Amino acid sequence: MSKLREERLALQLDHFLPYRLSVASNVVSNLIARTYRQRFNLKITEWRLIAILAESNRMTPQALTKATRMDKINVSRAAKSLIVRQLITSAPNGQDGRSHFLSLTDEGLALYSEIAPQALAMEEKLLRAFSATERSALEELLKRLESAAENEAGGSTFHRPP
Repeated sequence: MSKLREERLALQLDHFLPYRLSVASNVVSNLIARTYRQRFNLKITEWRLIAILAESNRMTPQALTKATRMDKINVSRAAKSLIVRQLITSAPNGQDGRSHFLSLTDEGLALYSEIAPQALAMEEKLLRAFSATERSALEELLKRLESAAENEAGGSTFHRPP
């Protein structure tokens, strides 16, 4: 067997961590996205902005880009859609005239208050197969994996502001 063929066979996607993480993420995201889309007419990107703004009160688009790990075009599109739907609002940043702050409107906060319990219930259903110890270990392992990947990329772990 040629060396190239041996190397090609050495990589088996079902055992390749980036592939497995991507598949798991897609399956979970698609399950949850279906609920957001059907019930609330929201895309995953829009829900992420709503959830982070609910936790952080207000943020610049640049900060949202970092916090969501989405590119700025997706953040911008999601923000525009949510502004049109009057779920978030945009206000000038007095310290930086080129920037603005995004925050939830009362309607956006009400929507978050309706969706968040459902998101938590879905998470609980998905994690039923794990013991409390396994859940804790999974959370810790995912944090360490994210940190290792960011360190490898030359970045640092991002923590959302309080």
